[in-house]
Amino acid sequence: MSHVEVEIAAQPECWRRAADLAPSRWDALPATGERIAVVGCGTSYYMAQAYAALREGSGQGESDAFAASEFPTGRGYDRVVALTRSGTTTEVLDLLGHLRGTVRTAAITADPGTPVMAAADDVTVLDFADERSVVQTRFATTALTLLRAHLGLHTGSVVADAETALAEPLPEGLADCSQFTFLGRGWTVGLANEAALKMREASLSWTESYPATEYRHGPISITTTTTATWMFGEAPDGLAEQVRGTGGRWVQGRLDPLAELVRAQRLAIAVSAARGLDPDSPRHLTRSVILTGA
Repeated sequence: MSHVEVEIAAQPECWRRAADLAPSRWDALPATGERIAVVGCGTSYYMAQAYAALREGSGQGESDAFAASEFPTGRGYDRVVALTRSGTTTEVLDLLGHLRGTVRTAAITADPGTPVMAAADDVTVLDFADERSVVQTRFATTALTLLRAHLGLHTGSVVADAETALAEPLPEGLADCSQFTFLGRGWTVGLANEAALKMREASLSWTESYPATEYRHGPISITTTTTATWMFGEAPDGLAEQVRGTGGRWVQGRLDPLAELVRAQRLAIAVSAARGLDPDSPRHLTRSVILTGA
């Protein structure tokens, strides 16, 4: 098995540990009512999108998400949360350095031996979810599980759904599709974005992602008999029928959306294998982006 396959399979146990850890990190993470921003790069940015939408949608405070390089430094926040698996990503460290002394910062990382430990005011280490693979899977979902648990929105059924996502076979013929589109609503838009990224990284697939209702506003024109459209969460009325009417394949997520992401991770590896690719060595990518002379 590849490193990434081992790490995908480890997610249920990582999620259990993250949920158990959440109460001890109460003061290190945003309090109800705080106005916050969540930042990251790549996969971490998409998890930031999911968390920000989930937090604000549950009435726990204004929450924005930004790519670390695009943070609006003139905007006021009570706290800024940075997600960084490696703890070495240049854009994240530069932003935390810029914010020092002006706003409380928190970071979630996998490696306690990296510069982020000194760059943020509060750091939560999920070293049990660290990864050898370049393609990020279990750290991202474990960090989001920690944050969901901190919001009081995690239950044991989420872990059970993840186990189901690992045990059940993927829909027959899905890996043979030529194009994949992932759709979400609210907090699951970030998950759809992350599913698309996994397909690109691991399998070099033509993949897109959108807020579900936006799919009708142009992107549906690419749908054919060899494409698949995968919905994270409840679909807008009539969308499934509209996609099927084009001849495209509709995949309706029925598990917790985070567990559906596990299924999408598995699809990325299946397509990678079918194309003779090595998912542990994705083209042009490294485990952390460290810019020189930035």
